[in-house]
Amino acid sequence: MGHRSKATSFPVQGRLGTPGQHPNLALLVVVVGVLITAIDTTIVVLALPEIQRSLHIGLASVIWVIISYLLMITLLSTQVGRLGDMFGRVRMYEAGFVVFIVGSAACALAWNELSLVVFRLAQGVGGALITANSGAVIADTFPKEQRGRAYGFNSIGFNTGAVLGVVLGGVIVTYVSWRWIFWINVPIGIGAVVVAKRVLLDRGGRERRRLDWWGMVTLGLGLFGLLWAMVKLTSEPLDLQVSAFFVGGLITLLVFWWIERSTSEPMLELKLFRVPTMTPSLLAAMFQSLANFAVLFLLLMYLQGVRQLSPIHASLLLVPGYVVGGVVGPFAGRFADRRSAVVPATVGLGIQVLALLVYAHLGLRTSLWVVVVAYVVGAVGAGCFFPSNNSAVMKAAPGKEFGIASGLLRTFANVGMVFSFALAILVASASITKHEAFAIFVGTSTLSRSAATAFTDGIHSAFYSSTSLMVVAAILSAMRARSGRAGRAVAKTGPEQMPNMQSFSSSSSTPAESRWRQLR
Repeated sequence: MGHRSKATSFPVQGRLGTPGQHPNLALLVVVVGVLITAIDTTIVVLALPEIQRSLHIGLASVIWVIISYLLMITLLSTQVGRLGDMFGRVRMYEAGFVVFIVGSAACALAWNELSLVVFRLAQGVGGALITANSGAVIADTFPKEQRGRAYGFNSIGFNTGAVLGVVLGGVIVTYVSWRWIFWINVPIGIGAVVVAKRVLLDRGGRERRRLDWWGMVTLGLGLFGLLWAMVKLTSEPLDLQVSAFFVGGLITLLVFWWIERSTSEPMLELKLFRVPTMTPSLLAAMFQSLANFAVLFLLLMYLQGVRQLSPIHASLLLVPGYVVGGVVGPFAGRFADRRSAVVPATVGLGIQVLALLVYAHLGLRTSLWVVVVAYVVGAVGAGCFFPSNNSAVMKAAPGKEFGIASGLLRTFANVGMVFSFALAILVASASITKHEAFAIFVGTSTLSRSAATAFTDGIHSAFYSSTSLMVVAAILSAMRARSGRAGRAVAKTGPEQMPNMQSFSSSSSTPAESRWRQLR
């Protein structure tokens, strides 16, 4: 990689420690990191009933075992990406493994609801360090023309982690103990740290940055207010307290936006939104997550609640989709490298729309093979979208902003994930009592034949809602074709011709870096 890096003049942080080592080992470390963080976004779902019974957690509170982890990753993604720019992306990536290992061990030792949620927050800190810096490590390790392929293999890590989380969650909870869903992260994480120390090495300069504490606090309070109101509505009717949290959350988010516009080093780097293709790419990631992350939970609600399958049998039906999606990822990434990221990303979103429409017509007697095939189709779409969209964001970002761009991408995607989770339950619960719908979701109850019909109508509404959101994501993705032409025009005329972008163009020291806005 040394001679190739020199030829293309891209940053060398994250290069291999010695010239004889193969870059695929570096990619393997990144894939493992994504894998274990992905595991913990899905493995807890099937363990919720056992966690609730073991720790005597209230039905309306157990949801925070999942949301707290995702919320922490959302809040910290841009900030820890900035730490990577300041102190070294590989160093922060390795630190993420250490924090994640400690947090996982603490979760396994949790003794009540509060301790588990707090330890999940700590685990989320480690997850944020890993996920926010993983994209930057790849961008530093591979040249532009190879990043899409690398991100494709990275998507294998996510898909593998997601399927392992679903399957292992069912197996471990059924035959061992829910505490082992956290213990398994410890040996994996230790092994990854050892390999990372030998394979990855930070080189190059550092960027002096400041953390946006006020931005992080206001964003956290705003998201928490909205999430608390939405979660409360899944089990209780709308009242003054819920309304106050919802309105307060919106006002706090407006304050957050004002802070970001006035601070010198904001949590959301607004200059990046002026880059052609960056804004539609980030928004596409958010709407895709908002629509897609709910699918897993809605299908588990259908398979366990309506079809009355056991957790392990329900999870096994989803395995083929994750496998196929992981295989498709590298090919889509390679296409994005050679041609355009717009085509595979937009086509992938369109394919996911078709899968969602199939889910919206599931009935009480629909063959389970329909679920399997539809999930495979949706996974193919996701496999096309993720590596292509990630590659588009990192290609559009200047070299010195890789950490911030990677963290920004994770922030937008995670905001969608967090709200998708709450929105799915809220919409699905409209046709059945909120308490019973929530019980179905966490696996503590099954539906009678008469109630199953009404509940199926509820998840149909949720799937139609997801379909609408996925269509918005596809439209945003397609808009990048026009933005890409604008970027190519800038590349031809020179970065100094683009208004309000002088701060970025001044950081480019080579002809290759001066063309960073061109989206291929």
